[in-house]
Amino acid sequence: MSKYLLTQSLLGSWLYIYNAFEGYEEKAYDDFLLTLRREPIEQTEAMLAGIEFENMVNASVDGAEAKTNCVKIITDIVMGGQKQVALYKDKTINGVDYLLYGKLDYLKAGIIYDIKFSKSYEVGKYTESIQHPFYFELCPEAKQFDYLISDGNDVFTETYYRKLTPEIDRTVIEFMEFLSKCKLTEIYFEKWKAQGGD
Repeated sequence: MSKYLLTQSLLGSWLYIYNAFEGYEEKAYDDFLLTLRREPIEQTEAMLAGIEFENMVNASVDGAEAKTNCVKIITDIVMGGQKQVALYKDKTINGVDYLLYGKLDYLKAGIIYDIKFSKSYEVGKYTESIQHPFYFELCPEAKQFDYLISDGNDVFTETYYRKLTPEIDRTVIEFMEFLSKCKLTEIYFEKWKAQGGD
């Protein structure tokens, strides 16, 4: 039986259609289609800034001098954890076999840490994110998920707990219903078939 790859970035790209700023819904849908087709998306300034910041933290963890105080604060939090932990999990939801895949920034003492850079931050920014429910599904030993967010001046922590986080099954079912409604199911089955599937 065929198995289909599922990532938090694919689900996040779909969910962003509903959370995009007014006037950006069409672009969010177009970006989702690129993700669904596994075509490259042009990296935005915000995406590049996030990659650069995470790279600075990783370099600092590896022994380089922390370039900013925010980098140092986050380095001190994640130091000693496992870095870039790749995880896979087989899961059947509503009769479809999936291979869930994700890569954790850091895992330390039962806490998943995810590093973010954002020019602006408000409490609860990641409440609707699929990332922590998805990574809880992938990492059964984790009880807590901390987003470590820097705006360049300060570091904020947004914490979520497994026992208060819903499972991803409902979201995945709604994702597949969306694909069916928009006649996109075959694209997903074609482009996201897991290696080794029939």
